[in-house]
Amino acid sequence: MFDTYYLGYIAIFALLIVIAIAIVKSKKRDFKFEANKLVELLGGKDNILNYDVAKSRFIVELKDVTLADKEAIQKIGAQGIVEIDNQLKIILGDNAKQLKKYINELKDR
Repeated sequence: MFDTYYLGYIAIFALLIVIAIAIVKSKKRDFKFEANKLVELLGGKDNILNYDVAKSRFIVELKDVTLADKEAIQKIGAQGIVEIDNQLKIILGDNAKQLKKYINELKDR
């Protein structure tokens, strides 16, 4: 009886660990896909003239800002967007620096 009692707790604990791992993996994003999608939502790599990162903001200058789909950009994870003339300041959090690196690679192709 003593072994069965602890065996039940061990089984529940193992199940909770499996559930926790599944939740963490489901929240982990495929950044390359998201960066590719963001470039597309900005009007494509040819629409991007200049870009930089300032803390959690990705600052991008566009040829034609009307080609950018700001609503869709927010839906894929941007926390905010500010438009000034042909420039967008997109609040991305930790992904801003990764996005700059990815676009550098994309522009070099």
